[in-house]
Amino acid sequence: MSQSFEFYQERAEAAAREASEATLENVRERALRSESAWRDMADRARETDRERKIADKARAERREAEALAAELRAAAKLEAAEPAE
Repeated sequence: MSQSFEFYQERAEAAAREASEATLENVRERALRSESAWRDMADRARETDRERKIADKARAERREAEALAAELRAAAKLEAAEPAE
């Protein structure tokens, strides 16, 4: 299951809070690395969502064009099948 940008962003903010509250340097560094990783995942999730929307739009446009082409072919077949006067 893919996670949302908001989920990753919340995790990054929690890690940032943990880093700011840490008294031990190694704990602060670990939390900062965690924050960075969560922010990277948030950025990837946002980019994936953007790319998915673009791809969905392209697929919808292609289906619409294919449906129109099928209608035109069907109309052309009907015209060709009509007896000439």
